[in-house]
Amino acid sequence: MDQALNQKIDAYIAENKEQLLQDIAALVAIDSVEGTPEEGAPFGAGPRAALDKTLELAAGMGFATRNCENYIGYAELAGADPEKYLATICHVDVVPVGNGWTADPFKMRIQDGWLLGRGVSDDKGPMIVTLYALKFLKEQGYQLRYPIRAIVGDNEETHMNDVKYYLENYPAPVFCFTPDAEFPVCNGEKGHFGGKIVSPVCNGVIAEFEGGVANNAVPDRASALVKTDIRKLKNAPNITLEPEGDGVRVRGWGKSGHAAMPEGTVNAIGLVVDYLLDNGLCNDAERAYLEALHKLHSSTAGTGLGIDCADGPFGPLTIIGGRIYMEDGKLVQTIDSRFPTCTNGEKLTAQVTAALGEGAKLEDVDAAEPFYIAADSPAIRACIDTYNEVTGENATPFTMGGGTYARHFPYAVSFGPEHEDVKLPEFGGPMHGANEAAPIDKLLEAVKIYILALLRLEEIDF
Repeated sequence: MDQALNQKIDAYIAENKEQLLQDIAALVAIDSVEGTPEEGAPFGAGPRAALDKTLELAAGMGFATRNCENYIGYAELAGADPEKYLATICHVDVVPVGNGWTADPFKMRIQDGWLLGRGVSDDKGPMIVTLYALKFLKEQGYQLRYPIRAIVGDNEETHMNDVKYYLENYPAPVFCFTPDAEFPVCNGEKGHFGGKIVSPVCNGVIAEFEGGVANNAVPDRASALVKTDIRKLKNAPNITLEPEGDGVRVRGWGKSGHAAMPEGTVNAIGLVVDYLLDNGLCNDAERAYLEALHKLHSSTAGTGLGIDCADGPFGPLTIIGGRIYMEDGKLVQTIDSRFPTCTNGEKLTAQVTAALGEGAKLEDVDAAEPFYIAADSPAIRACIDTYNEVTGENATPFTMGGGTYARHFPYAVSFGPEHEDVKLPEFGGPMHGANEAAPIDKLLEAVKIYILALLRLEEIDF
């Protein structure tokens, strides 16, 4: 790396640090959880407000910006080749708040060098980081070969209809990276399999059952209201019992986390399911359904359902149950599986259906196959070499179970800015969790990595 350039970037980051943090705070302040579609806001008012704010910040830095019919937007740095452009894409929508926060999730706080607030790491912090990487290139007056677009998504956490709209109406970038995962660089994502496990109308002992806030998060709490006498019930670990009306509220207390990385989580729905089964709080139809759910919750590797498998690039399959609720007298459990190349959507549908037996039906299945780009392709090399140069590491690309925007573009990867080996402080939580936290020094380092990677990508013949 050129020493003079290195010093220039360091000086730029020091100079812009306070404003960069203020800009992240301005985005965090907007509750951009997906809402009801309305005129001019296809994903609800919150995501639209966050899109507008991001484009306003980008315009303030002097970029040409475009709101793509309120579905998505971008800030652009001009380049010589009008036919081909590079892109970064982050998203400014967030997952629901969930429980367990120690302060207002939409008011960014700084503690011991960490940012805290919903979206600081996923993905509002990285969004601002990419704008500042482009701002450096603009201020230095680089004559770019390829224009660079910082695309602003706002429907990533649920359906990715923002990108679907963009790719149907705008040309795709020749290469794109999304700062929405871990460094060094992710060159493959597992397939995704989702659906609902639905009971018949049971008219039994369970009057209510609810738990979870998102299909792609392991819930840390769940509860069922059952018709029984509390004096008949025995205590169990991580279960609390409360009299309610003429029944008992059975609450499970687990440990939340992301569906793609469920190791170490405890699914509260599974705790309640097992308690109901162990204590006979069900009629025959309910028992058959709960036994099907027990198979789901018994292992995040899918062993209980007989779908466990693993391969070389991706490792083992994962599966979790995210939300449970009652609808029209039926119990509905959502599932979220990330699968490697040793299986596919059809096979999983058949295996899960067989495992559920008569007691439950698998409905609303959707599946997306895994994607993988060879680690030695030039654009991947540009990303990984830059990362290693800046950090002094000797890291290699990895694959993951998380699903990012990358899988929707013809040629794309996810590229930082999280670090697997950075331990969260006691007061901080993971993305999708309570007290979501991001380390300031790593976000600033990412500005440098993105500047240098974009300069390298500019030299590749696409």
